[in-house]
Amino acid sequence: MLTAMAPLLAGCNEPIAATAAAKPQEPEVGTFTVRPQSRALVRELPGRIAPTRVSEVRTRVSGIIVERLFQQGTEVNAGDPLYRIDPKPFEVELQASEAALDKAIAAFDLASQHARRIGTLTSQRAAPEAENEKAIGAQRQAEAEVGSRKAEVARAKLNLDYATIRAPISGVVGAALVSEGALVVQNETTSLATIQQLDPIYADFTQSVSEMHKLRRAFDNGDLDRIAPDAAKVRLVLDDGTVYPIPGKLLFSEAKVDAYTGQVTLRGQFPNPSRELLPGMYVRVLIEQGIDSDAIAVPQQAIQRDAGGGSEVFVVKDDGRIATQPVRTGAVQDGLWLVSEGLKDGDRVVVDGFQKFVPGDKVKAKAWIDADASVGTIPSAPATQAAR
Repeated sequence: MLTAMAPLLAGCNEPIAATAAAKPQEPEVGTFTVRPQSRALVRELPGRIAPTRVSEVRTRVSGIIVERLFQQGTEVNAGDPLYRIDPKPFEVELQASEAALDKAIAAFDLASQHARRIGTLTSQRAAPEAENEKAIGAQRQAEAEVGSRKAEVARAKLNLDYATIRAPISGVVGAALVSEGALVVQNETTSLATIQQLDPIYADFTQSVSEMHKLRRAFDNGDLDRIAPDAAKVRLVLDDGTVYPIPGKLLFSEAKVDAYTGQVTLRGQFPNPSRELLPGMYVRVLIEQGIDSDAIAVPQQAIQRDAGGGSEVFVVKDDGRIATQPVRTGAVQDGLWLVSEGLKDGDRVVVDGFQKFVPGDKVKAKAWIDADASVGTIPSAPATQAAR
């Protein structure tokens, strides 16, 4: 009996299965709800590291180097001795100058005594006035000679002091360019060593004039708010992609445009206590240039490219269907694309599940699980920059 009823039961299930096949389940997609918020406008610009100060060590007197007093590549302080020139010629010169000074002082004393005697005789009318004037003139000449000899002694002492070549600034001294036994000549153009001050250190970078004009217009139109000079942050991205941990400050923007590149040079200053930044290093500079009080940002994977290469996103409409929305993107900051046109508050942008639908399909939207981790703070160190 059961065997005979089996075909009938199977026939009863066929309409149910057909109905289920006719109504497939709506696919789930991860969505990100757009919420405008205040964000710093950060630009990424190419730059090079430069020392704060550079000093080429040169000699002020001529002589033979007899001793090198520094270790190459080490820190030196201003005034530290670096080289010593043979001091004996300068010591002899000082002794001769001091002897000449003593002789001039003795002559001055003699002239002064003679002038006093002639002055006494002249007051008693025992000597003519001409003799008195002559004695006074001789005294003044002897006094001037004493002054000249004192200057020669001071010059000799200075030259003796210059025989020890000292560091003009504090910093890291490079390679020794001369060795013991070398003859150095006063006012020679060849330096003996180079000292660079590396803490703090500069980062010189450039920005195009067109970008600066666009930024200025955004300030004038009220699209961006200015950042106070003492609040603006400048950060560095090293050549391996890591962000330098210590922020710097913007010092100035050069008041002229390079005629060949159409760019303006800017300079930032950064603490460099561990000497991680070295002159000549290529870096990328991240500079906060303004604040967008109602910026819209979406995760990077939400941005798609159309056939013409433009940017677009998929949005879930109120009826649950997928629609394509063209957008205009700005920079990428903290893994988010900044969107300047095409989206508004409350739009639900598809972030994952793109393979499950085509535009026009009805989907089941669910919140993207990583949305809260990526959004909610003003970015301070973006990864890169692009614009369309």
